[in-house]
Amino acid sequence: MSTTTDFKSPRHSGGVSGMNQMTEAKLWRNPCPFSFRLNYLAMRYNTPCYDWVQKTEGLSRIEYVVIYSLALCEGGQAKDIAISSGFPKNSLSRAMSKLEKAGLITRQKDSQDKRNQPLFLTDEGWALFNRTRFVFEQREQELLEGLSEEEVKTLSNLMAKVVLNSAVLDDEFPADMTPSNTEQNTL
Repeated sequence: MSTTTDFKSPRHSGGVSGMNQMTEAKLWRNPCPFSFRLNYLAMRYNTPCYDWVQKTEGLSRIEYVVIYSLALCEGGQAKDIAISSGFPKNSLSRAMSKLEKAGLITRQKDSQDKRNQPLFLTDEGWALFNRTRFVFEQREQELLEGLSEEEVKTLSNLMAKVVLNSAVLDDEFPADMTPSNTEQNTL
């Protein structure tokens, strides 16, 4: 199902958004418009939020992802954060060590299973989360401005369906995948 027009034109005069030509092409004349739009929105959300956290709290994006993750799901483990965030385990391990040394998170040891180390925010970690989360909430509201309450509900429901669809997808494509053995080649 295609939702774009004019795949053949590498440049297009004018535009629908007033953005630069490259962004226009990627958003509106792309054979994969949905995926690029999701990525673009994630960039417009994440970059200013994590930059603000870096400037005000001195935490990197990956460090704050650990804080945010544990605020949403206390007792999570490194593997859970890796799966839900896409960050490599080794990078998360370094971030968690730094956060633990800073007194923002704590690990509980399991005497029966050394690999099982649930993570929790400390009081200082909770304080940091509570004083920073408003920026993420505010940015989301800014992105949704112009949509009615009903449109926001519809968008949320549709995105939830796409998320659930994505959960069953393989993380890698088969090595023998070529345009000739895919369902449809649109270019």
